Amino acid sequence: MGKTSDLTAVQKTIIDTLHKEGKTQKVIAKEAGCSQSSVSKHINRQAKGRKKCGRKKCTSSRDNRTLQRIVTTNPFKNVGEIHKEWTAAGVSASRTTTRRLMKDMGFRCRIPCVKPLLNKKQRKKRLAWAKDKKDWTDAEWSKVMFSDESKFCISFGNQGPRVWRKSGEAQNPRCMRSSVKFPPSVMVWGAMSSAGVGPLCFLRSRVNAAVYQEVLEHFMLPAADQLYGDADFTFQQDLAPAHSAKTTSTWFKDHGIPVLDWPANSPDLNPIENLWGIVKRRMQYARPNNAEELKTTIRATWAPITPEQCHRLIESMPRRITAVIEAKGAPTKY
Repeated sequence: MGKTSDLTAVQKTIIDTLHKEGKTQKVIAKEAGCSQSSVSKHINRQAKGRKKCGRKKCTSSRDNRTLQRIVTTNPFKNVGEIHKEWTAAGVSASRTTTRRLMKDMGFRCRIPCVKPLLNKKQRKKRLAWAKDKKDWTDAEWSKVMFSDESKFCISFGNQGPRVWRKSGEAQNPRCMRSSVKFPPSVMVWGAMSSAGVGPLCFLRSRVNAAVYQEVLEHFMLPAADQLYGDADFTFQQDLAPAHSAKTTSTWFKDHGIPVLDWPANSPDLNPIENLWGIVKRRMQYARPNNAEELKTTIRATWAPITPEQCHRLIESMPRRITAVIEAKGAPTKY
């Protein structure tokens, strides 16, 4: 940026604040995200008391407050809808002016975070679980094999509506959209531990208890041999009906495999959710033409995941648990 007129209100505030603190122009430019010449011109203009030249603003402070109220009240509207509502309130401004003022106010168009829908009982159980596990060490978590199912689609481009929010508002409830845990179909099952990832299982039918036990027999047990050898481990799974069925519990008892107790509707506590996210981001530019090509792409993306990546994710468990305790059982950013 070479002109002071290009500076946003936020940048000008940062420049003024750091200048009063005696910071150098080079440091100020770096913090404000603009050129050093823009910082110099702004400081000199302020020192000389010169007013900003150029065309007079077409909106008043009251108009700007109206715009901010519209965006804050309806953060999921697009610029066109916000502009239409603003001009309907009697403001004469172009769509470009609307977008620019929203940017000056600190609003950015972002993909909203998704949080699980939790009731009071589930939040209470999550909090109790987190307090019970808060003293677990990295060595204890490394003995846990985390598992999960995830749905992969041919196209990853449609990520839903965007939201207008300011920096630091990602976890603000009004800027988030709720999700339902179980989608209509689930396609891929996988497992991970500090030692790496296990083989993937592509599910061809609706997962009931019998199908899930087949997955455990033919994919989980080989994964356990691959990741743990003869060492003991604890298996983690969520509370999907097929997972919590009596016959499934009997299967684990018959095979002598302990299962980690797990709070309902808590994907933010499971590090394999982040691993699925990594895989999907790496696949975002892939364009498989059919289901078989999609499976090939998933396998090719899953295979190179290193034990170091898995270990870093599992090392985050104490931080996840602390976040749940601080949020009193509510969904967290993980």
